[in-house]
Amino acid sequence: MLWRRIDRKRDRECYLLDYECHKPTDDRKLDTECSGQVIMRNKNLGLNEYKFLLRAIVSSGIGEQTYGPRIIFNGQEENPTLQDLISEMEEFFHDSIGKLLARSGIAPKEIDVLVVNVSMQSAVPSLPAMIINHYKLREDVKVFNLTGMGCSASLLSVNIVQNIFKIYKNAYALVVTSESLSPNWYAGSDRSMILANCLFRSGGCAMLLTNKRALKHRAMLKLKCLVRTHHGARDESYACCHQREDDQGRSGFHLDKSLPKVATRALVDNLREIAPKILPVRELLRFMVVSLIRKYWSHKSTKGAAGSSPEPVINFKTGVDHFCIHTGGKAVIDGIGVSLDLTEHDLEPARMTLHRFGNTSASSLWYVLGYMEAKRRLKKGDRVLMMSFGAGFKCNSCLWEVLRDLGDAGNAWTDCIHSYPPNSLANPFLEKYGWINNEDDPSTFAFPSPSPS
Repeated sequence: MLWRRIDRKRDRECYLLDYECHKPTDDRKLDTECSGQVIMRNKNLGLNEYKFLLRAIVSSGIGEQTYGPRIIFNGQEENPTLQDLISEMEEFFHDSIGKLLARSGIAPKEIDVLVVNVSMQSAVPSLPAMIINHYKLREDVKVFNLTGMGCSASLLSVNIVQNIFKIYKNAYALVVTSESLSPNWYAGSDRSMILANCLFRSGGCAMLLTNKRALKHRAMLKLKCLVRTHHGARDESYACCHQREDDQGRSGFHLDKSLPKVATRALVDNLREIAPKILPVRELLRFMVVSLIRKYWSHKSTKGAAGSSPEPVINFKTGVDHFCIHTGGKAVIDGIGVSLDLTEHDLEPARMTLHRFGNTSASSLWYVLGYMEAKRRLKKGDRVLMMSFGAGFKCNSCLWEVLRDLGDAGNAWTDCIHSYPPNSLANPFLEKYGWINNEDDPSTFAFPSPSPS
């Protein structure tokens, strides 16, 4: 009975065999020039809104090489069609899933579980049905279609697979994560909703997972633990990220000013739960002793002295080698860095991913992982902590163990990794369109003529 219990547990492990981050074609690159043209097309914006967008783009940490949906380059972002969103998803599916299955040597009919998450899109037939039809998956494949989960949906999908692997032995799972930008472009002037146009970019990732112990030697990562935190019961957390309509009836994604506070609260609660699962006992004991000592002396000392003593900080580096942070924005990366006392070396993968690919929603974690792999940082035995946030409000995190040295296979970073990190992350938008801040008379506002080149 003891052996059966141990043997059954070994079949419940969750291994990441491979993953493929989507790299759109170069004709979809959204550089400074193109961004200016897209902004100029929105006739609902006034001078103050242009200035606001300028500041947002310049401070976002996003570079010149990110990708947008084709509908933007065709000038049809205000009038999307059903075919636009289907074409956007098909381009991603056919590229990433095809490459992943070909490289892994796994036939489509071997897939037992399919999990797809695209938050702001719902088609009939569903996106999973689109994949099943194209790749001819088996009739008994177990399908899960997640929507409305936001940027944390990727780890939610992994958690679904993790739980399924506890029931079914020797199974393969295909997880597909992306976001549909074509039908969700906001064409109004509400500042809390137009921010999404500046931050989100096209991207996606397909992952192949298994619980076959015979394939452990081929696997890249092994899932150690996963923790989900949901603050949807709090009104402030629930309303801080919301899809809604503005006063003119234009649909968009609202980002509330309370978002930083809500995200911090969710992060603290999540880390409080996952810390005992991933950190060594000695670090937990050290933190407890230091906290007790500080609490004791705070009662003994005066108020001024108590306030000057620093808060004890738990050292996550004692149990984590690499930090895979959601690229929600420069402020998100900076905030997590301060909270966990991380160095610039720790934050580099997230910063470079934001600069090169932007915020690709739930798939951004895998671009960050790809950067670490391309830089050959991931060695056998290393532990990688993934952290993501999503509407609702959710904070999810998980810990992976690296099963072999990684970096030999190519990925979305291969052709540009030699140029990262760049000498400067400054956005040229300010240099090109900084004159917006000097314009005093809105009636004379006009973009300079584009050069013939």
